[in-house]
Amino acid sequence: MKQTQAITGILEQLVNIPSPSGYTEACIDHCATYFEDLEVPAYKTKKGALIATLEGEDNTQQRLLTAHVDTLGAMVKEIKSDGTLKLSMIGGFRWNSVEGEYCEIHTASGATYSGTILMHQTSVHVYKDGGEAKRNQENIEVRVDAEVHNAQDTKDLGVQVGDFVSFDPRFQVTDNGFVKSRHLDDKASVAILMHLVDTLKEEGVVLPYTTHFYISNNEEIGYGGNASIPEETVEYLAVDMGAIGDGQTTTEYIASICAKDSSGPYHYGLRQHLVQLAEHNDIGYEIDIYPYYGSDASAAIRAGADVKHGLIGPGIDASHAVERTHVTSLEHTFNLLFAYVQSELVE
Repeated sequence: MKQTQAITGILEQLVNIPSPSGYTEACIDHCATYFEDLEVPAYKTKKGALIATLEGEDNTQQRLLTAHVDTLGAMVKEIKSDGTLKLSMIGGFRWNSVEGEYCEIHTASGATYSGTILMHQTSVHVYKDGGEAKRNQENIEVRVDAEVHNAQDTKDLGVQVGDFVSFDPRFQVTDNGFVKSRHLDDKASVAILMHLVDTLKEEGVVLPYTTHFYISNNEEIGYGGNASIPEETVEYLAVDMGAIGDGQTTTEYIASICAKDSSGPYHYGLRQHLVQLAEHNDIGYEIDIYPYYGSDASAAIRAGADVKHGLIGPGIDASHAVERTHVTSLEHTFNLLFAYVQSELVE
């Protein structure tokens, strides 16, 4: 219970820091402060990611674990004649999944305005066929919470094309252990990694190999953890959500181990090693294939990294919408990672 409370506490802080891809500095800074308080050395990459490191007994062969703080979001594409905003997507979601959502517009001057994402044809008293209208970029708009009557009024607020728009996460932990929020992809995994580092420090665990914890910031747009990989890295494990749906074995109550995604198979030996660790330590897990998915690990492979790559994570329902998992999934994923970082390398 204490462990899951710690993870969900970190997670709540993370999801409430807006960080759509391209606008992640505040969230990265939050993670940097966390590691600094633990006296764990960390540095920012030129692309704005964060790498924290725990020294191990062997410094010639190293591990890297990664999770990403960047999330889905949007950018102001156009200020419409009535003062509402047309959006351009950041990341791969469906317009219907954000319809009715509260949001924030982050202006270049530093001001923030709240708003609501709606169909232009929302009022049933005016638009007879609003229910049939397509949920797309042309019809979805942001109603800004300010007195604006035209485009110039909105511009006078300091809102302009290119401003980032973040979605209200609506974080909640239910009495029976469900965690509901936007952006569990992948802040749930980041919270697990942060608590893992804390636990390793607190318990004085000496790792067999120097291990890096890479908090990436561009995964949702395809190239988060593909650079700044320390040269000595031989195993690269992405920690990202396990996809749930028809034909999937993953649930909200276990750790998901990915065998293959849209990029192809993950390293078989590393996958089997993770399975053996789960079985030996009584950790709930399932093996799955994610058909429409890519990870920081697959991005690293595409970029030419010569590493054994793997992917695990908590099972997350309704990915890229209002997501949900259970604290048992967070716990199983944490326990698998705790066992993994203390294990021997895959031959």
